[in-house]
Amino acid sequence: MTNPPTGRLDGDDLVITRSFRAGIDDVWASVTEPGRTARWFGRWTGEAGPGRTIKVQMAYEEGAPWMEARIDACEPPHRLAVSTVDEAGAWHLELQLTAAGDRTELRLVHHLTTTEGIGEVGPGWEYYLDNLVAARDGTSLPSFSDYYPSMKEYFEGLLPG
Repeated sequence: MTNPPTGRLDGDDLVITRSFRAGIDDVWASVTEPGRTARWFGRWTGEAGPGRTIKVQMAYEEGAPWMEARIDACEPPHRLAVSTVDEAGAWHLELQLTAAGDRTELRLVHHLTTTEGIGEVGPGWEYYLDNLVAARDGTSLPSFSDYYPSMKEYFEGLLPG
């Protein structure tokens, strides 16, 4: 069983957050170090840095495909922005980390170019962020079937009118 969806629309941005009882540097490492990203999203190769392109293997997608991701901004340990272009379209994503005492909040911001498919995209990001939580906690990763199609209606309901 999964937690209820947390995503919200903020203008043209889909925003989903998670909070961790961990320092910001540790959470930053979970979202930027290839060995740690492999545990919840996929491994990546290449020379990382602003303006550079890395290759990311989507470990939890059918066929574990590779994609290219351009690093638009990298401001350790607070902000990582990447862009991808593939058969699913152009995606502009940001991870924003904020420390608060012994906790770190992670905000995933998907800058939408269209709201078409939000009923699939939203549950996907909920799934991946819960993968991150499970990987950090050392628990079993969730099943995508717990997110989709059950969360589709929630995300489609975020759309105006």
